[in-house]
Amino acid sequence: MSDNSAADKDWEEAEFRAKVLAELPEQLTESDVSWAMRQLDVSRATVYRLAKQFREDARTSALLPNTSGPKPGMQPLDPAVEAIVAHHFREFYATRRKPTKTRFWREVAADCQARGLAPPSIRRLSRWLDLKDQGRLMARREGKDKAERKHLATPGTLTADRPLDIVQIDHTKADVTVVDPVTRRPLGRPTLTVAIDVNSRMILGFHLSLEPPSLLSVALCLTHAVMEKTHWLTARDINTDWPAHGIPKAIYVDNGAEFHARAFELACSEYQIDLRHRPPGTPRYGGHIERLIGTMMGAVHLLPGSHFSNIFERGDLDAEAEAVMTLQELETWLALEITGSYNVRVHSALETTPTAAWAAHTDEARLRMPADLRQFLVDFLPSEQRVLQRDGFHLFHIRYWSDELRWLMGRESRKYTLKYDPRDLSRIFVVTDEGIIEARPADLTRPAITLWEHRAARRALREAGRRSVDEELIFRTIQAQRDLVDSAERQTKALRRHKARRAHLEPRPMIDVTPEAETPGALPAPETGGNALKDHPGFYVEEWYDDD
Repeated sequence: MSDNSAADKDWEEAEFRAKVLAELPEQLTESDVSWAMRQLDVSRATVYRLAKQFREDARTSALLPNTSGPKPGMQPLDPAVEAIVAHHFREFYATRRKPTKTRFWREVAADCQARGLAPPSIRRLSRWLDLKDQGRLMARREGKDKAERKHLATPGTLTADRPLDIVQIDHTKADVTVVDPVTRRPLGRPTLTVAIDVNSRMILGFHLSLEPPSLLSVALCLTHAVMEKTHWLTARDINTDWPAHGIPKAIYVDNGAEFHARAFELACSEYQIDLRHRPPGTPRYGGHIERLIGTMMGAVHLLPGSHFSNIFERGDLDAEAEAVMTLQELETWLALEITGSYNVRVHSALETTPTAAWAAHTDEARLRMPADLRQFLVDFLPSEQRVLQRDGFHLFHIRYWSDELRWLMGRESRKYTLKYDPRDLSRIFVVTDEGIIEARPADLTRPAITLWEHRAARRALREAGRRSVDEELIFRTIQAQRDLVDSAERQTKALRRHKARRAHLEPRPMIDVTPEAETPGALPAPETGGNALKDHPGFYVEEWYDDD
C-alpha cells in the first residue's frame, strides 16, 4: 500500500468490510443479507460478491475497493469539522453521562450546520470513535474499575470463550547454552519466542534464535502457531500429535519495539487480528504467558548446560563447559517437551489437559487458516519503503531486479513496500496492488548472505576508512571473511589430526605388572560412555536480527 491518503481511505474501507463480513455465518439468511446491506451501504449482489471474496481469501486486502476514487462517507474530516468532533467527544461523549452515538452525532451536526460546515455521517463518526482507545474511553464513561475488568483483565480473570479468541506471545532468554553443530563449542543462550492460547492453555507454537527479540522471530513464531504441524513434526522424527493451528482473533503482547513495528500492525490488520498491548508497568496482564515461560524454563533446567534461575541454584556450575545441545537439538527437545508432556498434562486451572480442552471447544470447520502460508509469513516480515528506479530497487546497497518490475515502470512516483528475510538477502518481496513480486539481486552470481554478514562487511569497510560503500566491495568483503573462517577451520582440524597421529605413533609405556597394595574400601573407577544428546543428529540455522 502506498502512503497517500486515497490508499489510507481504501484500507479503512476494507477493514470495515472485513469487520462486518466476519460476523456473517456460512449460510446467509435473508436477515443476514439485509443487515450487511445496511452496514456496508451496498446492494444485495455486492454483499454476496464480497462474502464470496472473503471466504476465498480471508485477508483484509482482498476487500479493497476496485476503484481509487473517493467513497461516500469515507472522506477525511475537514480540520474545522475535526475540531468540533474532538470538542464534543472530550466534553460530551467521553463523560459519565454516556450519551448514545446518535445523540453525539446530533450535537456535532448542529455545530457544523451553525458554522456552515457539512456534518459527517453517523457511520463516519462511528468509525472515528472506533479508532479511539476503547479501554480509556470506557474508563471515562463508566469508571476505571469496569474498564479494567473488560479491557485490562488480571491473569486470574482474563478469559476467552473459545480457542484462538486470545493468544499471548512473549520472549525469554532460555536458561541453557547451545553449542556449534560442527565444533561443539558454546555459542550462547538462545531467545525463545512462544505463543499460548488462553482458552485451552495449549502452546500454539514457538521459535528459537541466537539473536535478540525481533520482528522476524515474532513472524516465525506466529507462522509456526498458525500452521498445521504434522509435516513439521515428521521432519524432526517426532511421533506425538500437535493439533493446534489457526489464525487467532486477538493477540496480547507487551510493549517491545518489535510488537509496535508498523509492519506487524499492518499484518495483524490484514488478517483481522485484534492487536492488544500490555499497559506499561503492569506485568500481571501477561500472566498466562509468564507462567508458561516459568514452566518451560523449569524443564530446561534439567538439561546439561543449564544456567538455572539464580546464583544460589547455580552454585559453582560452569554451564558453558557442560553445554552439549545444538540449537536444532534444543528445538527438537522443546517440541517433545511441549507435545509429549505439557500439552497432555492436566492443567490445574482447567482440570483437564490442554489437548483435551482444545479438542472439546474447537470447531475445525470455523478455524481460520491463511490461503497461502508463505504469503502469511511474508506479510509479517520486516519491511522498508523504496521508490522503483530505472534499474530496479536499491536495498542494503544491493540492486534488486525482476522482469515483472517492467510493468510498474512509468507509473506515478511512489514508494513500494519491500519485505525481506534477514536470514537470506538473496531475494526480496515487492508488495504491489496486483500481488507479491519476488526480486533477486541484479547480479545473479551474488551468493546468498545474511543481514548480519552484510552489516559486518560494512563495519569492516568503515573501519578501513572507506566512506563510499559499493555493492561489489560488500560481496568481496563477505567472501574474504568466509574464506578466512574456512581457512582457520581447516588449519585447526589439520593441527588436531597431526597431534592425534603423533600421540598414536609415540611408544606406549611399559605396563607395570607389579601388584599394588589394595586400599581398604576402594571402589572401582566409574565407567564412561558416550553422550546421547551430543550424538543426536541435527542441523543449525542461524537467524539474524534487524536492529535498524
